Amino acid sequence: MSVRQGRGRARRAKQERRAISQDRPAWQLRNPYSPIEILSEDQVETIHLASLRVLEEYGVRMLHEGARDILRAAGAEVDAGTLRVRFDAALIEESIASAPSLVTLHARNPAHTVAMGQDRICFATVAGPPHCTDLERGRRAGTMADFDDFMRLGQAFEVIHLNGMPVEPMDIPPNVRHLNTAYAALTLTDKVPFVYSRGEQAVADVLEMVRIARQVSPEQFAREPSACTVVNANSPLQYDVPMAQGIIDMARAGQFTIVTPFTLAGAMAPITLAGALAQQNAEALAGIALAQIVRPGAPVGYGAFTSNVDMKSGAPAFGTPEYTKAALASGQLIRRYNVPYRSSNVNASNAPDAQAAYESMMSTWGALMGGCHVLLHGAGWLEGGLSASFEKFIIDIEILRMMAEFLQPLQVDEASLALDAIAEVGPGGHYFGAAHTLARFETAFWSPLLSDWRNYENWQESGAVDATQRAHNLYKQTLADFVPPSLDAAAREELEAFKVRREAEGGADIG
Repeated sequence: MSVRQGRGRARRAKQERRAISQDRPAWQLRNPYSPIEILSEDQVETIHLASLRVLEEYGVRMLHEGARDILRAAGAEVDAGTLRVRFDAALIEESIASAPSLVTLHARNPAHTVAMGQDRICFATVAGPPHCTDLERGRRAGTMADFDDFMRLGQAFEVIHLNGMPVEPMDIPPNVRHLNTAYAALTLTDKVPFVYSRGEQAVADVLEMVRIARQVSPEQFAREPSACTVVNANSPLQYDVPMAQGIIDMARAGQFTIVTPFTLAGAMAPITLAGALAQQNAEALAGIALAQIVRPGAPVGYGAFTSNVDMKSGAPAFGTPEYTKAALASGQLIRRYNVPYRSSNVNASNAPDAQAAYESMMSTWGALMGGCHVLLHGAGWLEGGLSASFEKFIIDIEILRMMAEFLQPLQVDEASLALDAIAEVGPGGHYFGAAHTLARFETAFWSPLLSDWRNYENWQESGAVDATQRAHNLYKQTLADFVPPSLDAAAREELEAFKVRREAEGGADIG
């Protein structure tokens, strides 16, 4: 076979692989590796029992009156004066037992429906920063235009499964912000959307918009989770009204809630990792129990976010050895409860630089080797979560694509052993022109977005552009090339009518 024939065959194989990438099975990632375990079984049980003791003796302050009533009716002890809810171990164990181990989230495009739990993994964009940044415009308050651009990037890359709320559009009034962001998420993408838990009416509005976009009945929508939210405990040991309301709303609607304590060791949790993990576990179990009491079998996940702070400044630190150890240990705890595990790709750098990259790699390795099922903030997180960065988004896409390739099983068979190629080349030759190489040279290895593997002289001649500048160029080109996914005309018309009507009615009180 000639070199030209070999290249033609490889090109066709690459085109076929790209075609397959539009189908969900090709990108529903599975983790083939056993998680790293840094705790003994006895240590896991010790932390578990300590968290049950915290819930029984100290309790969790629940500021939401309705949540207290629900928990009281289920057998929890409620102190009306302190608003503390105390749980006995049996109530916690019995409640969380009904939580599903595998959750499937249904996108409006069925090709982007994704499962999480057991060995399934999905990656989500950054969510929540009030600021955004890029090389041209610098750091600034997020706008609706920035939000839209992050949605386009999330849609453009196959390794992103879930679209978070990548930046707060500060130019949109809070009472109608949820309507505008939901409309953007449902028209610029056809992947699973994120819902902010900011009050009963806001959640109801967004869930109705998600249902309209899918064009399914309320009954089918309740059976098929189609949106996710994150509920943060107000560490230490407290749930405020919007967060508790979010658990209740999403459970009643049959939608996916990730309960995530915000336990930073030395600030909102004990400075020792063991103590921080015990508190994290207590807070998470209380939230998961509430969801299951509201609706047994409601889809719910356990979010682990324990890290440390810089004790000189008090600033959160991410991507540290402590964060990674906490991610590994959290995975062991969460597997005890058999629910989906959320971790994060986070860093504390103020720029999309080497620090941002190595802290993100540290975070992501800890998450994946800890057995996480949902990697939140997978692309774009910067400045400890205060900024969403366009360049960091692209850098993270590179990291996620590397991780996705790493998760592919290593093949060992007659074809991959390549004994025919070894015989063809023989001693002292090379494999560049071997038939085995030519048939596979475009598909054999991970294909980089940003890495520049030319020699120094060729790199200089091409302009000596570093990875951050290449990321900037790629994000701009991706937006220029973007084509929105198709949306049924009837669904678009109904979505627009709903948005206009709810804005005219004043939107939602998220206070």
